[in-house]
Amino acid sequence: MTDQQPHRIVIVGGGAGGLELATALGDRFGRADKARITLVDRSRTHIWKPLLHSIAAGSLRRSQHELNYMAQAHWHHFHYRLGEMTGLDRAAKTITLAPVQDDEGREISPESQIGYDTLVIAVGSVTNDFGTPGAKDYAVPLETPEQASRFNRRLVNACLRAQHQHTPVAPGQLHVAIIGAGATGTELAAELHHTAREIIAYGLDKIDPEHDLKIVLIEATPRILPALPERISAATLALLQELGVEVRTGARVAEVLADGVRLADGEMIPSELVVWSAGVKAPDFLHEIAGLETSRINQLVVKQTLQTTRDDAIFALGDCAACARPGFDQNIPPRAQAAHQQAEFMVAQLSRVLEGQPLQDFVYKDFGSLVSLGKFSTVGNLMGFVVGRSFMIEGYFARFMYRSLYKMHEAALHGHGRTLLGLFSSSACPAPTVKLH
Repeated sequence: MTDQQPHRIVIVGGGAGGLELATALGDRFGRADKARITLVDRSRTHIWKPLLHSIAAGSLRRSQHELNYMAQAHWHHFHYRLGEMTGLDRAAKTITLAPVQDDEGREISPESQIGYDTLVIAVGSVTNDFGTPGAKDYAVPLETPEQASRFNRRLVNACLRAQHQHTPVAPGQLHVAIIGAGATGTELAAELHHTAREIIAYGLDKIDPEHDLKIVLIEATPRILPALPERISAATLALLQELGVEVRTGARVAEVLADGVRLADGEMIPSELVVWSAGVKAPDFLHEIAGLETSRINQLVVKQTLQTTRDDAIFALGDCAACARPGFDQNIPPRAQAAHQQAEFMVAQLSRVLEGQPLQDFVYKDFGSLVSLGKFSTVGNLMGFVVGRSFMIEGYFARFMYRSLYKMHEAALHGHGRTLLGLFSSSACPAPTVKLH
């Protein structure tokens, strides 16, 4: 009698959906050795992507919200592999990982292959600059915690530079241009209005925040938050204008330069810092990988079961998956709530795979959209499944609902008890209210 090897489930991508799925599968199947769960990610730590704008603004400390993959794997009975997926062999059922090097260029691990019985790809999305000249050279995307931290350092350094120079602050020297007025760009604009002024308040008395500091939000479509209901867009615009954020709609960016942004009509918007948040796409390596069907923005096209259309052993979820939404013209949107719902669904779906049962179709529920404007306000709409229509919310209730989205993610990773305890814990040590280094 031979021992049967446990079913190998490999999850590529440790974002919201991938890490939640690995944690749940590890607790359910890894602990009992019913399946071998492996999570692959090119980073060592996880942070919830909707928090990146707060890290960039300096209003949130990255270290307080990072989760180490190796520790999470140990606690929840799955395996973690550091590496970046670069290839797929469907016939051999293996994925290829690129060599991993440390900061000094020394090799940590060589190129390697990992075998799977079931593969789940959850690599999320990256910034889509649409080939705009200068965007890659001069604009900072907000895809990773490292990029968010880099932007924050550049913001603090720009303020210090202005403080210590012998000449007055030049026009545009402390201007920030944010390209793309979706949720990330809009939330960043509001947060920066507050945090940049707090940085200046820490003794940078040569800078006049009302005269020298300027935040410009640039959107190519006729209104900000174009993917959300118009009433949310209008309410958010009013709040941004009240803060003093300059909002430019119907403005298409033609080029990003070292000292600003040039619009299609030739107008130049001077700026020291440029953030690109105007669009997303799946990573380029997914484009028609191993003959799988992909969309024009590299997403893996999946069936309602979340299986890829050309290989039933490969699933995809989150931003990298193009999943039709029956009854709607557009696919399921690339939002954190979609990844969370798909991760929950995949736990039950993979249970059926292990038991040889028929698979079910994923049904997306839109619970609405919320936009956080930092300490100033939160606006959004909740889908009223009970009353049969959606309704708009703002203020403290909306802020509570926005925070609850993150708490749902934390509960999926740590359990409800630990998450509840975290609500009541606080640091007794005084610290600046913004990151100053």
